[in-house]
Amino acid sequence: MSRINVVTSDNASTEQLELFRAIQSQLGMVPNFLKVFANSPAALGAFLGLHSVATQGSLDAQTKERIALALAEQNACEYCVSAHTAIGRKAGLSSAEIEANRQGESQDARAAVAVKFAKSLAENSGAVATAELLEVRAAGYSESDIVEIITHVGMNILTNILGKASRVEIDFPKVELKKAS
Repeated sequence: MSRINVVTSDNASTEQLELFRAIQSQLGMVPNFLKVFANSPAALGAFLGLHSVATQGSLDAQTKERIALALAEQNACEYCVSAHTAIGRKAGLSSAEIEANRQGESQDARAAVAVKFAKSLAENSGAVATAELLEVRAAGYSESDIVEIITHVGMNILTNILGKASRVEIDFPKVELKKAS
């Protein structure tokens, strides 16, 4: 049971219902973590805006999911590991790739650099070494890509924190964490 109220269609305000309709039209569902976000329509709107910007960038969907999986596991968010396993499969990630991502790696050499960089950003609160930035550039990532990786790290940390703080019910096929939370 969620430790923070889950807004439903039955108890939602007009503003919350409008946000739910927009989410439903894009995703075909309103995930429980967004129902927790909906306690603050301003916070939900801000998250949806950030998510919208992040989905329009130059990073491919698979790399975004690789980053999300690595951070969800690193931050011990079972909701996010479950959600991004399902979303990652939909984006074309294999089971072996998902497992590698959860370990902070990738079977794709270029993507492995992005995942490693994302994990370092999260572990070091952004204080990465110049050598790490040079490695990302050497792998062919542009300045725009680097900023997008940083954006995805911030967005995923936010959702990991919300998932863990609320202990919201997982509404995706449940995936157990590899490490103790």
